[in-house]
Amino acid sequence: MTVMGRLKGILRSLCFLPLASISQSAAAERPNIVFLLADDLGYSDIAPYGSEVNTPTLSQLANQGIKFTNYHTAANCAPARAMLLTGVSSHLAGVPNIPEMLSPAQQRQDNYQGVLGSNVVTIATLLEDAGYHTYLAGKWHLGSTPEKRPSRRGFERTVALMDSGADNWEHKPYLPIYDDANWFADGERFELPEDFYSSEFLIDKTIEFIDSNLDDGKPFFAYVPFQAVHIPVQAPQQYIDRYMGRYDKGWHQLREERTARAIELGILSEAVTLAEMSTTAEWADLSPEVQRYEAKRMAVYAGMIEAMDAHIGRLLAFLEQRGELEQTIFVFTSDNGAEGSGAQDPFGYSTQRMAASLGYHTEYETLGTKGSFNSINPGFTSAAVSPLSFYKFYAGEGGLRVPLVISGEPLGDMVSQTSAFAWATDVAATILSMAGVAAAGERYAGKPVLPMTGKDLSPLFDGSQARIHSEEDAIGYELTGHAALFQGDYKLVKNLAPLGDGQWRLYDIVRDPGETIDLKSEMPDRYQQMLSAFEQYTLENRVQPIPQGYSRQGQLMSNFLVEQLSSGVIVGLLTLLVLLPFVVYRRRNR
Repeated sequence: MTVMGRLKGILRSLCFLPLASISQSAAAERPNIVFLLADDLGYSDIAPYGSEVNTPTLSQLANQGIKFTNYHTAANCAPARAMLLTGVSSHLAGVPNIPEMLSPAQQRQDNYQGVLGSNVVTIATLLEDAGYHTYLAGKWHLGSTPEKRPSRRGFERTVALMDSGADNWEHKPYLPIYDDANWFADGERFELPEDFYSSEFLIDKTIEFIDSNLDDGKPFFAYVPFQAVHIPVQAPQQYIDRYMGRYDKGWHQLREERTARAIELGILSEAVTLAEMSTTAEWADLSPEVQRYEAKRMAVYAGMIEAMDAHIGRLLAFLEQRGELEQTIFVFTSDNGAEGSGAQDPFGYSTQRMAASLGYHTEYETLGTKGSFNSINPGFTSAAVSPLSFYKFYAGEGGLRVPLVISGEPLGDMVSQTSAFAWATDVAATILSMAGVAAAGERYAGKPVLPMTGKDLSPLFDGSQARIHSEEDAIGYELTGHAALFQGDYKLVKNLAPLGDGQWRLYDIVRDPGETIDLKSEMPDRYQQMLSAFEQYTLENRVQPIPQGYSRQGQLMSNFLVEQLSSGVIVGLLTLLVLLPFVVYRRRNR
């Protein structure tokens, strides 16, 4: 790229800056920003947070940037993505849950549609309007109708998966609720190539998009929401092979190893207590055959993480080759905690039936490769979130606390990590701040919009501030009755059945991230004050009650049946057999 091209780009971009930012930015070029989002990645799943999985690229970014040890997100994908891209509460942004799991009663409310509302502005829109190129390659899941697609929400170039997930090797759905894997490129239906593997393909497209406009001198924002490590968990054989035998001693030992390593790294304090989960079966009670199978399921999971990391490394190598690496900031995180609903009975009839109905197999020899359906058992999920409790869909720390790494030379010298509380909406505010772009006001593009509530995290980067959220700030969260409120170092939390008991509890999540010591009786005044704050949150965010007897799996099945019956398709018994593994957890020891 020519120096003149760069200077022209700077001058053009200055025209879009808020007045308060122009003087600061006039002396320095605005950075490129790459936002890397893993799917269902647990708190301890990458090496900088205690994992045994080889993630050299993410380790490099973490070593050169700042790690957040107390960052929280939503407990499932679409609500998290809504907050990350708008800086607005998921309930107010129209995405309190994924649309596949909303009840008919809830869908009567305009903020319970499960798709991104027109009352919010994405950071992509703001960055594009400020002179950035904006690209997306990966999972969207925020609306698939033409006006909701990412090409209409601020992204200049896109290749996007509209669904909650899909196969990583082929153009096919992973659940029978989808007739197809709904991929779109620049707003139009798109067919995946024959040599598709998700992490490789998404980085290929990101490189293609970036390379197509590099010479015009404009900065870029690239959003890469991976499929890794969402179900189906799949990886190239060479990555799986690296972890064969690594997990033969089971999930209990892995949880302990990861916790010990996180303590050594300073991610956790030495006083941390390892949480226990009822879904974590005794490894020793499993037959050798089941142990062997479960260990390989986890090897595929680890291989998928390493493959993602390797392809991120390709992106860094490309940027370095094109002279852009020094001008680029990287943000890496996960949409929610690790998935814990993988079948506990890998040899059961319902598991086999579900896989076969979608054209998958589950044989040990080819597990994780093309045509194979794989997921990890809740036991290994407990290791993926070590030392935390619960996991995806629940409001426990295992569902909400995930890695967050921000790195890049444009940020200058940074502290290595922070224990300051951070929330998903803060990521959007921070990205805009790093780009020198103001958030939208009460109106944008001629219409009223909701203000961004996330806070800029950048004062934490150099250690000049220890907190962004004050001791008084209350941040609420709710998903299908599971609920939490964060305030200072404390968390009020309620988890419903089947893993929870529906009772409110109070924890100091800085000293006790495993949520093992309930402080409700010791701190009754704080408990009542935070309970009142949560009630205020529900009013301000228009949180709707869940119907009597609601279950996410049951609602998923019900919504699918209603849709199919309305189109004249008789699928009742078949659908029940197909979805049964996602509804019933069974333990089978041989």
